[in-house]
This record gives sequence, structure tokens and C-alpha cells, in this order.
Amino acid sequence: MGERERGERDGIDEGKRLIRLGGDTGLSLAERISERFHRLTWRTPIHGLKLKGRHPLKLIAVPDDPFIGDVARGRALLAGQMSFRGEVHALDALFDRKAVQSRPFVGYLHSFAWLRDLSTVATRAQGSPIAEQVMRGWLAVHADKVTEPAWRADLWGRRILFWTSHAPLILSSADLVYRSSVLNTLARGARHIDRGAEKMAPGAPRIAAMCGVCAAGLLIAGGDARRVGMEAALNRAIAQSVFEDGGSVARSPAAQLDIIMLLTMLRETYESRRLGAPAAVYDALGRMVPALLGVCLGDRGLSSWQGGGPVAAEILAQIVEATGIRARPLRQARDWGYQRLSAGSAVVIIDAAPPPVARLVEGGCASTLAFEMSDGPHRLVVNCGGARAAVAELLPDLADGLRTTAAHSTLIVGDSNSTAIHADGTLGRGVAEVELTRQESENSSRIEASHDGYARRYGFVHRRQLVLGSDGRELRGEDMLLPAGKRRKSAAATPFALRFHLGKGLQVSPTADGMAALLRMPGGTLWQYRCRGGTLGIEDSLWIDPDGRPVSTQQLVVTGESPAGGASISWVLKRAN
Repeated sequence: MGERERGERDGIDEGKRLIRLGGDTGLSLAERISERFHRLTWRTPIHGLKLKGRHPLKLIAVPDDPFIGDVARGRALLAGQMSFRGEVHALDALFDRKAVQSRPFVGYLHSFAWLRDLSTVATRAQGSPIAEQVMRGWLAVHADKVTEPAWRADLWGRRILFWTSHAPLILSSADLVYRSSVLNTLARGARHIDRGAEKMAPGAPRIAAMCGVCAAGLLIAGGDARRVGMEAALNRAIAQSVFEDGGSVARSPAAQLDIIMLLTMLRETYESRRLGAPAAVYDALGRMVPALLGVCLGDRGLSSWQGGGPVAAEILAQIVEATGIRARPLRQARDWGYQRLSAGSAVVIIDAAPPPVARLVEGGCASTLAFEMSDGPHRLVVNCGGARAAVAELLPDLADGLRTTAAHSTLIVGDSNSTAIHADGTLGRGVAEVELTRQESENSSRIEASHDGYARRYGFVHRRQLVLGSDGRELRGEDMLLPAGKRRKSAAATPFALRFHLGKGLQVSPTADGMAALLRMPGGTLWQYRCRGGTLGIEDSLWIDPDGRPVSTQQLVVTGESPAGGASISWVLKRAN
């Protein structure tokens, strides 16, 4: 079957289009005031009265958790410690007021996601005392006091999912007062987020909160009467959080994976009641899994985009299997924004859309027109990745640096980001539009895309063309700086750097003419890189691995200066054996 036929079958829309999804607009003043006022109401007697209600005596059902936890983290819990991304705290000091905990660790602790890790390595007899110890500590500090972050709606949503699916671990005690406290707190938390779930940002936070609302309604007596309203709110949350092509509005594969797991857990909650989940849940999973697979490389693990790390293939496979969705990778996502080229043993993934809207995501990356490439199970060209998935020991300045354009395999102008990254972590001005053209033929797949991220500051549009041969043995590229508008910002030459961050374990040998390099992959395969239009150099780099740890790597860097009329750098990656 020819490439064009495959393209038509996969729904590839050839030709030109303009993508406008970016935005540097954060929350408006009115929205900030509303959000602040909503949180202040938590402390009022009126809110306390709203949380009162009947004390549930038991759960109507106990759902299954369809996912396998992290074995290392589970064993740490058995040893009396909670570990997450390199940060470790003793269980008996988790709620010490003097304890300093990172934001990711706080989320792991308060979501009770660690219950999955514990249940993966322990029997009920082994795990219950540990789960009860942490639960008692949490209840003592947070059950009666509605404060951030413990009572944030998305964390309560996750907590409800984990408390209910791992109820045997936290409710095995013969202490009736303790059991009653757990169940009453669960009901109070459900009432709390019933009024606040839709105030969370679209994406994983809102989905998490709404999944908790629905799960509580299904598993706590008296909730069935509110099912219609809850499911309507869930449907709205999904529509506002997931693009029609199945991608999450955060444009982050990590967030994509998170939403898929949340919706799958909610589906299991419905099944525990022998009920069918809303059609929107099945529809979202059916769209999201192909989109997720579309950003997987040849090793079947996730590529690194928008702060996420390369989730390992075996973990990803188990998650996809649990969804029950069987699908091929999505090759073209119009809103999700990732284009996939594949031929022979090569896979190329391109970020062909503006960064996520600032108001929808924290920690976004300036990665427009970057690409990753693999040959079989080996990663050839990568992004540094991991800005939001790295271990706690990584220096904050280095973690922030992983979000920059220079940490991605693309062109950088004037040593600046294509989209500004503010000190508070949000994205600012930069890429607002991406123009994309895709063509398929018997001999090759071609993508040509451009962005306006450097137009305001330097007067250039960056245009990138990538052509993957039909046998997957050659990727040709051209990066151009084209004058934007009639006037340039400056008549002086503008420096640029074209970066290709290389995969783990690649050995680089420059050629004598200084315009090419041989790349030896761990399996022995040789690729040759050659460029024209700049000076080729080899520099150190790093890559955040699936465990969130930095690995020393290298990068190819083509440098030069562009005159007012623009510049062009052509290059080729060709398999040599």
C-alpha cells in the first residue's frame, strides 16, 4: 500500500492550514478575584454548614484500580518511607509542620496515589497498618480544617478515587471511630468539590475534580439522585479539556496520560455498580489513546514534550491495555498539534502548533517546530525534556532551563526563546500562529511549517521543512529565517543556533571537513549528519530519563548569523549501514 493510500486511511489532511492555538493571556483580574474569593469562603461558617450531612456507614461498592503502581515506591513505603522523584520523607514525619516538601511530593502525598504503589507490593495484612498510619496522620491535620493544598478540588477528586478503589487498605481497622472518621471526611470532601470542581483549570485538574464528584455520587448512599447533573458537568469538563482530535488542551503527553488514567478509573467505578459510564467517557478514551500513541517513538515509549519525560514502554503498554482501547497511533493531530512521520524503522514527531494557552497550563515549554526521531528501539534526536518530571535533586535553574527553546531540537534566534517564559512559570508572548503544510507521496512524507515567535523581536519567521524518505533511511531538513513584514527590527546580523540533542548512548565523531558527523547508535547502527549554511559544533547536553534523572548526552549545534534578508540551513540525517 502506498504512502498516499495510508495517509487517506489515517485521515491525513494534506495541504496548507493556519493554526492559532497559542496565547499569552493568563487569568483575568476578574477571574483571579473570583478564584480568590471562592477560596476565602472555605473559612466561613456558611461553607462549614454546606459540608455537613449524613454520615455514610459504608461504601456502596469498591471499584478496582486497573493500574499497576511503582514497585520501588511501594517498597519504600514498606520500609517506613515515602519516596517520590528522588525526594524521601519518613512516614512518621510526613505531617510535621517543619517538614519541607516540594510541590510534586505534596501532590503525591495528598492525592493518596501512593496507595496504588503500596497495594502493588503488599498484601492487605502488610499494607493496611502503613496505609492506616498515614491516613490517621492526614485526618489529624486536615480532616476538619479546609485549607490549601489538601482541600484543593483536583486533589480531593484524586483522593476520592484512591480512597474508594483501595478501601480495603484504609478501612480494615476494627476501630469504628477511625472508620467513621474516614467515611465522614470522604463525604465532606465530596460536598466540598461538588461546588468547586468546575472552577478548576480545564485539563487534568478539572477532569480529576469531576471524576471525584461522580465517583462519590456513585459510591456514597444518596448520590444517585444527582447523577444526571453530575454527568452533565463531567461531559462539559471533558469537552473543555480534550480537543476533538483527542489531545489534551495542555498539549502535554504527561497530562494526556493522566486524563486517560483518571477516566479509566472512573469507568471502573461505574462498572463496580454494574452501570455504564457516560458515553463521553468512552468517546474521550477512544480519541485520547490514539493521540497518545501518536507521540510514542520506536521504543514504544513517550517522547518528551511540554515538560514531560519519556514514560517507559512497559508502563505505557499496561496503561493502554487497561483502557481496553485498541488503536493505531494518530499520525496527524490538528489541535493536539503533533505530526507523526513514520517509514521503515524511523519515527519522527514534530511539534507543529503554538505552545499551550498560558491560562491552561503551568510549566509550558517554548518548543514550537522541535522534533524527535528514533530508529527502531533507539532514540536518535530528542528534546531534553523532563522540566516537570525530573527528580527533586535537579537544581531549579536547570529545571527551568529544560523549558527553553534551546533545550529542544530546533532553531534558536538571538539566544532567546520562541515564546517568552515568565519568572512565575507561565508563558508570555511569542508564537501565536503556526502555518503548516503536509504532503504524502509514494517516495516521501513532507512537512513544512513556520512560526512567528521571532517576528516581533527580530523580524524573522522560522520555517522548517522535513522530508522523510519512504524507506525511513533518510531525513532531509531545511531551516529558514525569512523576513517578516516590510521592516526589520535591526540591520545588524542576527545570531542563530540550530540544535540537535542526541539520544542516550550515541557516540559522535566529527568529520575532517567540519561539516558532518557520524552518529553511532547503541545497537551499532551508523547515521551520518551533514549540514550547509552554518558552522557545525558538538556540545554537551543532557536528557531526562524515564526515572526523571539527568543523563549526560551530546548535541550537534549549527551556528551562524543571519543578515537582514534571512538565512537558510540545509541538513540531512542519513543511515549509513
